[in-house]
Amino acid sequence: MFKKLLIANRGEIACRVIKTARKMGIATVAVYSDADRNALHVRMADEAVHIGAPPASESYIVIDKIMQAIKDTGAEAVHPGYGFLSENMKFAQALEEAGVAFVGPPANAIEAMGDKITSKKIAQEAGVSTVPGYMGLIEDAEEAVRISNEIGYPVMIKASAGGGGKGMRIAWTDAETREGFQASKNEAKSSFGDDRIFIEKFVTQPRHIEIQVLADAHGNCVYLGERECSIQRRNQKVIEEAPSPFLDEATRKAMGEQACALAQAVGYTSAGTVEFIVDGERNFYFLEMNTRLQVEHPVTELITGVDLVEQMIRVAAGETLPFAQDDIKLTGWAMESRLYAEDPYRNFLPSIGRLTRYRPPQEVAAGPLLQTGKWQGEAPSGETAVRNDTGVFEGGEISMYYDPMIAKLCTWAPDRAGSIEAMRVALDSFEVEGIGHNLPFLSAVMDHDRFVSGNITTAFIAEEYPEGFEGATLGADALRRVAAAAAAMHRVAEIRRTRVSGRMDNHERRVGADWVVTLQGEEFPVSIAADHDGSTVSFEDGHAMRVASDWTPGDQLAQLTVEGAPLVLKVGKLPGGFRIRTRGADLKVHVRSPRQAELARLMPEKLPPDTSKLLLCPMPGLIVKIDVAEGDEVQEGQALCTVEAMKMENILRAERKGIVTRINAGPGDSLAVDEVIMEFE
Repeated sequence: MFKKLLIANRGEIACRVIKTARKMGIATVAVYSDADRNALHVRMADEAVHIGAPPASESYIVIDKIMQAIKDTGAEAVHPGYGFLSENMKFAQALEEAGVAFVGPPANAIEAMGDKITSKKIAQEAGVSTVPGYMGLIEDAEEAVRISNEIGYPVMIKASAGGGGKGMRIAWTDAETREGFQASKNEAKSSFGDDRIFIEKFVTQPRHIEIQVLADAHGNCVYLGERECSIQRRNQKVIEEAPSPFLDEATRKAMGEQACALAQAVGYTSAGTVEFIVDGERNFYFLEMNTRLQVEHPVTELITGVDLVEQMIRVAAGETLPFAQDDIKLTGWAMESRLYAEDPYRNFLPSIGRLTRYRPPQEVAAGPLLQTGKWQGEAPSGETAVRNDTGVFEGGEISMYYDPMIAKLCTWAPDRAGSIEAMRVALDSFEVEGIGHNLPFLSAVMDHDRFVSGNITTAFIAEEYPEGFEGATLGADALRRVAAAAAAMHRVAEIRRTRVSGRMDNHERRVGADWVVTLQGEEFPVSIAADHDGSTVSFEDGHAMRVASDWTPGDQLAQLTVEGAPLVLKVGKLPGGFRIRTRGADLKVHVRSPRQAELARLMPEKLPPDTSKLLLCPMPGLIVKIDVAEGDEVQEGQALCTVEAMKMENILRAERKGIVTRINAGPGDSLAVDEVIMEFE
């Protein structure tokens, strides 16, 4: 076995690989750019080597710099993680020539399957069902339009060397094809150094389901079930689960066998993923093969008990897989929520800055175990697991140079409903402050009836949130639970306040029993009766709720029990109440005496400032292009400018008809959130 492993990556995946290497007794080497000098993966590794400036093109994807780090540290093997050089054939060849093991597939397999155009041709030759499309290289936007019309709209414009949703656009018209073609080329060149583009038919109402394969160099290949990855935004996966709520055993077996056959046809070794589009009749079509570890691999590990990173390392060391296909069993259900540094209230645009607070939920180990190829019993009913793969820490910076993913929060339970409920509690318990993040959106999805039912497609977010995400609205039952909790918490805070003031000896007697809780536009007059074990909160209609908690004023996380069920609240201070965040809702909760509530109803509502005549920069970013000039008349939906952030180009469009009166920024300018780009009359 190797004695020293270099991880040619950063962030959470570098930390993930380091954990397994440490478990195996293998020393680790991290590489880092200027922006990552104090990063978590650098702190965790046994050694760390500086490799250049923040842009990946000057550090993480410069093969010569990685090779020099290998030489300087004497690393015997390299794990590439995902992204960066993970599917770079030249990198794999350079390692082979240097006598260094690549923890991944052979260079020829990367060449054959890593390129979407080549892999699709191979799949067609192997008799695999594929999506109709044009596999040749496309020279310009007009050729893209001609091809799109031949295939038939809608079409998917994709970067040949793409991944992670970058360099991908859906086009429904000629105009969208022209615009999407150039944007995809730009993103592909920026992210992968390869601007080749191809086009294929976009299958409507699709489900994105992928098969995890694992192969060794001795002719053995197994599939480890599937992952459902249909909850996507801008072609980027947001929530994944394993297994899929849609597949039956016959389809799973057919897809798995086909995935293994495809992998073996190109001499594949290591872990890899074969992605399929599956329609409503369970017909499946080969999409692409990712010749690397996937971001969402933890959900497969949770339902199989297989450490995929460990098996990748062992395969690279020449070992034989320790299990056969019959040994692989799928136990329970796993969910993964990707926590991103992006603002869901601003159409999910990237957010950067310092993590002033970062407190993940406590990790809990549970689930299946697979040892030496044999199963060691079933998981007990009701057992759940929580896992958080991350590459950040409290006080650290979220950089504009890299992918905005902060963490991957995973839960496991014996069934899907249990896994979803465990995820709800884990998301509510996850504290992140200082930047915009998508925790509220993830919570809202977990409570969405359509998601809970399993009736999902890749269009879920676009269909269910067509106007973007504006926060969740709690249902009547949930609202009452929060109102009861807030009343009980307010009573505790009032008792503490009277004690601090020193005005009375019998503090509890000075705190009234009758209050009015106002939240989400509703009022709940309540009466509180407290004892040593908690409080009973009674509503006007006679319904009473029992609230128990050890929350103390000042705690930013309240873990309560309401009517015997857990309720987790993120708590902030407000005059006369709290800011409470739970289940995707962000609530201003006021707890007032009946007289205070009566007076509050007479107060005028404060209106937000009018920004309708301004184009504000929605994220920290770089102005790439200005599409209009002062004095131009613009129409609704017209492109005004392009802002680049975290390697993604974002086209800002006019919300209504108007005339441009002033342009305050130009190409090359770096802007902060809400800086004025242009003004209208």
